[in-house]
Amino acid sequence: MGQEIEKKFLVTGDSWRRGAHGSLYRQGYLSTLKERIVRVRTFDKRGFLTVKGVATGISRAEYEYEIPFKDAEEMLDTLCERPLIEKERCRVELEGMVWEIDVFLGENTGLVLAEVELASATQQFPLPDWIGEEVSEDPRYFNANLVKHPFSQWHES
Repeated sequence: MGQEIEKKFLVTGDSWRRGAHGSLYRQGYLSTLKERIVRVRTFDKRGFLTVKGVATGISRAEYEYEIPFKDAEEMLDTLCERPLIEKERCRVELEGMVWEIDVFLGENTGLVLAEVELASATQQFPLPDWIGEEVSEDPRYFNANLVKHPFSQWHES
């Protein structure tokens, strides 16, 4: 079984941008049920289908498969819930850890999150100075929930 163990944080400032390399991501959801999330994603002319199970703390089952880019684009354009998640994802390597910083676009403009994948839920790691509040277990920040309740609408709730 594939396993995803990650922590998610709000980002403060933009000093993380030094040395960061980014790609434009488009992703959409075929299912956003709590029991199973099915996502289609494209970046760098590649397509992926991902199935995720129920989160237990900061870990959950995850299966990801590369699919033809054209198929992924068609699914994003015709089958996925709206709005799509659009973001620039930048990778930053720091003190042996790989951070993925997502700068959201479209309906989620203004939201910037950093994720770090871990080998275990108890793994210790240094926090960069641009890391803010941890939101790993706050469902508002799950990408699948940002489709239903985009960041741009949070002030209205």
